[in-house]
Parts: sequence; structure tokens; C-alpha cells
Amino acid sequence: MLGLFAGTGRLPHLLAQRLAATGRPFAVVHLEGHRPEGLGDVPHVAFRVERLSRLFDRLGELGVREACFAGAAQRPELALTAINVASAPLVARVGAALSKGDDGLLRVAVALLEERGIAVVGAHVIAPDLLPPAGVLTGRVGRGLRSDAARAESVLDALAPVDVGQGCVVSRGRVLAIEALPGTDWMLGSLAADRRGPPGGLLMKAPKAGQDRRVDLPAIGPSTVAACRRADLAAIVIEAGGVMVLDRDETVAAARDAGLTLWVRRRGG
Repeated sequence: MLGLFAGTGRLPHLLAQRLAATGRPFAVVHLEGHRPEGLGDVPHVAFRVERLSRLFDRLGELGVREACFAGAAQRPELALTAINVASAPLVARVGAALSKGDDGLLRVAVALLEERGIAVVGAHVIAPDLLPPAGVLTGRVGRGLRSDAARAESVLDALAPVDVGQGCVVSRGRVLAIEALPGTDWMLGSLAADRRGPPGGLLMKAPKAGQDRRVDLPAIGPSTVAACRRADLAAIVIEAGGVMVLDRDETVAAARDAGLTLWVRRRGG
């Protein structure tokens, strides 16, 4: 049995469909009050961080031996009066991690699962086709785009040690936006609302250097293309083997229709 820790967005639905199609048993695990809809007639396990011991008890009852994280999750506000005795040491670890970036928090979540014999698998392991091979999916790659992509890669590498974001926008060598906790959509929406700097430019998405790629692997999809179009960008560049493309055919078609280049770039390339 696999526990699908489901947040918001398209990815949990794609994985649920894949698991169901392959006959792999799974349960949907989600924060209390954030039940995702449309993930199938399977067990749903709601939990509160303040009562993590009960979550692990329930996972044990269901026979969950693997876990996969999918979708964006809201960071919970901890209610100290709701913590039960058995959960106290676990909540202390999570609470300390809440002040860190996503990678720091997810490393604690992975450790808590592994300590209980639950192996964590990446979404791309369940659905390998979410990772497209290197190449230009639509559009063309010229000298200027290559230069901006190299610049964007160096920016993301510099941000990785402080656990900030997996994306940035660069145009003609100038950094126009950097993804932080609110995420890619918010970054692109802010840029569209107050566009400054050179025209065109690219969105670069890549995993943080050194991050655990079993969790929080970045993804793009049709909504990303639409957001880039509104922000008047010219290209989307993603790291080959490190960024998932959701609904690939639809995403490529949307990029083509918008006149956007979509480049799956090898690191350092």
C-alpha cells in the first residue's frame, strides 16, 4: 500500500490515475480540512500535525509501506493545546523545520516516515513519462536564450544553499524575478502586473542543487504557459531530468500557440 500525500494542483490527480490504472493500492493522505476531490474511491486519511502519532498509527493499520508527496501543501499553523503526548517529540521536530525552506521541512517529513519503515518514492518513479528527454519541445534556441539560461542556472545555484525557490526569470542577463515561498504562479503574476526591465526573457525551473529529488520536484504545465504568456515572456527552460511536465501534449501545444520556446535543457548546457 502506498500513501499518496496529496496537496493542491494537477499532480495528485495524475498520480492517482496512474496508480489506479496499474492496480497499485493506495490511500490518499491530506491535512485536515484540505481534502482533495476526485482522487478515486480509496481510503482517505486526514491528519493534524499536532497529532502525528495518530497518523502513523492509521498508516500502520492500512499497511502503508511506501509514501509519495504530490502537489503544493499549505504550511499548517500549530495549535500547541492540540498536541497529544505521543506526538509531542514529533511535533517539536516539525515545528523547528517550519521556519526553514521547503527542502528543510520536507527532509524532516521524509525522516519521520523512514524511521517508521515507510519508504519515500518520487512522483517521477510512479510516472516516469512526466520527465521529458532533453531537447527543444517547441520554438528555437538562439544565442541570447542560451546566455540567459546559463545566467538563470547560476542564480538558482546561488540560491540553493539558503533553500529559496526553484525558479527565476531572466531577460538579457538581468534577473527580473526570483521564486520564493508563494511559488511560481505568484512570481509570474506579480511580474505580469508590474513588468519592468527588458522585454521577453525566460522562466527557468530547476530543482535546488542537493535537494532530495524524491520530494518537491518542480513541475510545469498548461497553467505555467498561460502565466508566462501574461508576463510577456519568450521562453520556458527546464532542467532535463529534474522538472516534470504535466499534461505534456497540452503544455507543448499551448507553448506553440503562444509563440513560446519550451526547452528541456541539460544542466550546464
